[in-house]
Amino acid sequence: QDFKNLRALCLSQGVLFEDATFPAHISSIGPSLLPKEQLRQIQWKRPTELQRNPYLIMDGVSRFDIMQGEIGDCWMLAALGSLTLRKQFLENVLPKDQGFQDDYAGIFHFRFWQYGEWVDVVIDDRLPILNGRYLSVHPRTSNEFWPSLLEKAYAKLHGSYQNLNGGYLSDALVDLSGGVQVQFSLQDPPPDLEEILKAADKSRCLMGCSTPGQSTRNIELRNGIVQGHAYTITGAVKIPYKNGWKHIIRIWNPWGHGEWKGPWSDNSPQWDRVEPKYREALLRNKDDGEFWMSCENFQEQFSWLYICNNTP
Repeated sequence: QDFKNLRALCLSQGVLFEDATFPAHISSIGPSLLPKEQLRQIQWKRPTELQRNPYLIMDGVSRFDIMQGEIGDCWMLAALGSLTLRKQFLENVLPKDQGFQDDYAGIFHFRFWQYGEWVDVVIDDRLPILNGRYLSVHPRTSNEFWPSLLEKAYAKLHGSYQNLNGGYLSDALVDLSGGVQVQFSLQDPPPDLEEILKAADKSRCLMGCSTPGQSTRNIELRNGIVQGHAYTITGAVKIPYKNGWKHIIRIWNPWGHGEWKGPWSDNSPQWDRVEPKYREALLRNKDDGEFWMSCENFQEQFSWLYICNNTP
């Protein structure tokens, strides 16, 4: 589908685009994502029906714009969270020639890397709503819609929203970057793991990690870590601590809430022993799903580390 031609046609006819190849229909959700009763209750609404003044992007793109909906696609959203930190990748996936302000015709497009080339995926902006709530990603700022529309395009690429319900973070990192990914088992980590993380962060790689366990059950441990879940790594630094140095890693949960409660978490006493300039630069004490942890705890709590970059 040619985005520019389709949009021009809709504008000339004064209609909003309706995508026949991924219709506002149960087939686009998938037959077993929800009980049949709920599937029948889904309504499809455009952002212009949900908000008086919708935007594709407000004040830039951030991981904190994303809050996972009913679909179990944390693997894709963790990759998306990483993408928001790397503008050079982001502009490929999220073309700038669209929005709700100029030439709006209910049509959007996004790009994904598939089998060696960038594929342009066109969608209409009708989003699935169940009982007044977003089935898909819900925007933290109520009138910013890039996460929900990008997720819809990715669902179309995969055939349905149901096909996003469980997947591999490593695949999503490649689909969003066209890069080369490498994974490390944290059961048997490389001896220089701390240096690898720091170098990857400095090289502006996309990074994610996952916990052991079953993804279907979403069991949250008492320490705040969710089992069978994908997370984004958003930073890795070495800071002066006590009489030496400490490697700490910053991690984000695509639920948009739910954080680690152990050492180096938002309220932990370790931060009291850190120089104020480091503490002020690094610590963001909010329930936004993002937290710091030590490299040792990271290896204990997580099972895989994924790093993806333009070049090996």
